[in-house]
Amino acid sequence: MKITLLVIGKTDAAYLREGIDIYLKRLKHYIPFEIDVIPDIKKARNLTTDLQKQKEGELILSRLGAGKELHLFDEGGKSYSSRDFAQLLEQKMLSSVKELILVIGGPYGFSDEVYEKASSKISLSKLTFSHQMVRLLCVEQIYRAFTILKGEPYHHD
Repeated sequence: MKITLLVIGKTDAAYLREGIDIYLKRLKHYIPFEIDVIPDIKKARNLTTDLQKQKEGELILSRLGAGKELHLFDEGGKSYSSRDFAQLLEQKMLSSVKELILVIGGPYGFSDEVYEKASSKISLSKLTFSHQMVRLLCVEQIYRAFTILKGEPYHHD
């Protein structure tokens, strides 16, 4: 299985890019992993919130295909402990999923069409984080999950 973290817009802050790069290098030892960046919608300031979500949604859904499963990082999603998240990833690896697509949406969330196609919604926290910071948190949690699955000493209960 491959994991793709799909994000809207580039990561501007250098310190976040550096942190993400650290975990990207570490993840390569466990699973094929990549970050796929959907460019920001041009002239988004001129669009309504719903229209921006619709345009982003079309770009997200264009990444789907046979054997790919969509999961959304969403504040209204299910909360997992790090161990539970590791078990979720393990279940997906043992299933027929070829590619797990985890999505961090734009500033206004997802369109109804994206919610309909998603297999699940995952909440990182009840707190609100910047979308760029969430990227680092997601990559770190994916790395943490694999160290848990391998019984490595990174995670402490």
